[in-house]
Formats: sequence, structure tokens, C-alpha cells
Amino acid sequence: MENSYKNVIVINHPVCEHNMTNIRDRNCSPDCFLNSLRRVAEILMFEATRHLPVKCCHVETPVAECDSFKIDDSYKIVFAPILRAGLALSEIAKEIYPEASIQHVGMYRDEATLEPVWYYDKTPVAYSNPDKIKVFVLDPMLATGNSSKAAVSLFLKKGISIENIIFVSVLAAPEGLNALCGEFPGLKIYTAHIDKTLNARAYIVPGLGDAGDRLFNTFEK
Repeated sequence: MENSYKNVIVINHPVCEHNMTNIRDRNCSPDCFLNSLRRVAEILMFEATRHLPVKCCHVETPVAECDSFKIDDSYKIVFAPILRAGLALSEIAKEIYPEASIQHVGMYRDEATLEPVWYYDKTPVAYSNPDKIKVFVLDPMLATGNSSKAAVSLFLKKGISIENIIFVSVLAAPEGLNALCGEFPGLKIYTAHIDKTLNARAYIVPGLGDAGDRLFNTFEK
């Protein structure tokens, strides 16, 4: 699907496309699914963190001294996976930047109303210096956008500006993008693909099924 959204960045990379095809395949084993999803997540996270603030520092190499750059440690970097499927993204994010804080937010979808039901929140009551915090909300699937809106709203209520929040999703539906972009016009969203639509059960079509069930092999027999 063509990307007509102002603040939505769709990653165009052959390795990403290759592994997206793997995770879409219903015959992909749990091990194949996890490994392929991790490769997509790695590409996504490198792109999503591209504009983190950096600072110049002086280092001595084995050969000479030079000026170089590091991520500015006056900023706190927060990776906030929406449980449970978001854990696959936060594991990769933590490998990329180990100094980050992982703050889990737990919601499940009420299948009748499609609204999120909170069951866990590992964010602080308040942030002491919210202007110096960058938050990456992580969820493999952006379907209806209800859980995503709830997670972004959580950080906004705690003083984080929308400019300091980035949403990262492996796969997105237009309905979820419309909901999220409509509610938060300034929010940047990174995804590997925009699919066609949602079905009657609010699953992304063609999608890849339930990411959590496929990650943790919890299908009903």
C-alpha cells in the first residue's frame, strides 16, 4: 500500500522484505518466526533511533587522538514494549543501546469491544526531567490503534512531549494509522509495511496472524 502519511516512515530494505515474507508464511516454524522477526526489528530500531541526539567526545585510539561522537547521555532513552508481543522488539532495542531503560506497559484487547484493558504499568509515577527523555513505544502490530493510543497517552500525561515519542511497529493497518495519526498528528511512526485493511475480528489483512501467539507458540489446539 502506498504511504500517504506525513509522519509515517516505511522501511524499504531487501533484508526487511525477505524476513517479512518469512513471518507472513503460516508454515514458518516458531523458531523461524522469532529469528525473522528479530531481523526486521533490528532494521526498524536502527532507523527509528537514527536521530537520537549525540555529543562530541575526545578519545585516544591505539594510533592517535581524535574527536568522535556518542549518544548524548544527558538524555534518558526509554524503550516501552506493549506486552506481550512487544518484548521481541525490546530485546533487540536493548541490544542496540544497552544503556536504555525498558519500561513495560501491559494491555490485552477485549475481543468484544476491541478496547485495551490495562493489567501492567512499569513506568514511573512521574518523570523528573521529561524534556530530556526519548520514548520508543514498541508493538509489532498496529491494528485498530486502540492499545497504541493508550500507550502514547500514558507518556503524554507524564509530561513527555509528542516530539520525544516514537512509535515502532513491524506491520500496520490503515485503520490503526488513521487512529494514531488522527489523535497525535506530531507522532513519528516507523513500520516495515502498511497492509490493506482489518477483517471482522480486527486482524490485519493479509497480516501475519496473532504475533504474540506465533512468538510464544500459544495457539489453541
